[in-house]
Amino acid sequence: MTRWVWRGAVSAVVHAVVAVAVAALKAGDPVGWSTVEALALGLVVGVAAVWAAVDGWQDVPDRGRVWVFAALVAGWGSAVLGVLGRAVFVDQTGVSSLGSALTGGAAFTALLVLVPAGLGLLVGPRLDRRRADEEPRPHDVR
Repeated sequence: MTRWVWRGAVSAVVHAVVAVAVAALKAGDPVGWSTVEALALGLVVGVAAVWAAVDGWQDVPDRGRVWVFAALVAGWGSAVLGVLGRAVFVDQTGVSSLGSALTGGAAFTALLVLVPAGLGLLVGPRLDRRRADEEPRPHDVR
């Protein structure tokens, strides 16, 4: 149970920090930040994919359910932290933007965690070649 809380909280903080940083950069100069936004999106997607791949590689029990709950925690957590971060550091965003952040923004963030985590969970177990070499092959059975 603590696995999904930990993964969700870290994912929420990563997403919120990246969103606030991009918003702060765009507030100073609103033109020409599309490359930075794409790199930021790649960063947050990569964090979930690599972490889930490591979970698959280490054969963490019930890892699929852990990442579904972590995506939900990350979605709602990053929505709240993002609104707070923009309110404090960027443009004094008010509580009125919390509603849209908790619905559409949270759903988007949850998908940004869940989809790459699913791919990581598929790839992770295939990374351990030692375990694959130890498994008996059908023609090796005596």
